[in-house]
Amino acid sequence: MARAKRIALVTGANKGIGFEVVRQLVREGFRVFLAARDEKAGEAAAEKLRAEAGRAEDKANVAFIKIDISSPESIKSAAEEFSKQSDRLDALVNNAGILLDDDKDILTITPEIFETTLRTNSLGALLVSQTFVPFLKKSDAPRIVNVSSSGGQLTDGADGWAPAYCISKTALNGVTVQLAAALPEFAVNSVCPGWVRTDMGGANATRSVAEGASGVAWLASEAPQNQTGKFFRDRKVIPW
Repeated sequence: MARAKRIALVTGANKGIGFEVVRQLVREGFRVFLAARDEKAGEAAAEKLRAEAGRAEDKANVAFIKIDISSPESIKSAAEEFSKQSDRLDALVNNAGILLDDDKDILTITPEIFETTLRTNSLGALLVSQTFVPFLKKSDAPRIVNVSSSGGQLTDGADGWAPAYCISKTALNGVTVQLAAALPEFAVNSVCPGWVRTDMGGANATRSVAEGASGVAWLASEAPQNQTGKFFRDRKVIPW
């Protein structure tokens, strides 16, 4: 009996790493829900991937779903919309994240910058995971991939860059290990894509978007299911 087509949902996927993860998963044969808060940009991104697909079957493997991960109401609405199209999810990629311009100095950072960053990058990923766990439980190999950063590592200390962003990624790694403990049948992992040439990473970054997305897509699709509660970069476990 043929295995049912695997289904993934990727947040923050209208551009950058998220967009490329969707592209790579579609090539792996997934049906992918491209999720973004900007409906116009998200629809355009989904249409671009459909245009790239050669076969009509592949074109049907990309669907847009609107979600603002900083809003519990938006997350709930996204789950309701998802449920109209599928009752199962195999891989959730929590990719959406923000790096605010004024996130420069731990001694002067405002409560607003700090709270906004953690609400999206840490709490948002947790709320999306909580909401979509019922769909993931219907998978025979459920996976949650949290796109983190080496800036969130506690090993060897910090260098002072973007403190709220880095702290939010440390917190996201905490979300990863807690979810892994609560969901022993799941593969729940964090991943650092490296310094990638995106709007966030800048033009001087050392990695292409395809290179950055590769390790994320691997965890969502091919990594051993018994690897859970870990932090990966380049398909290898790294320290927290």
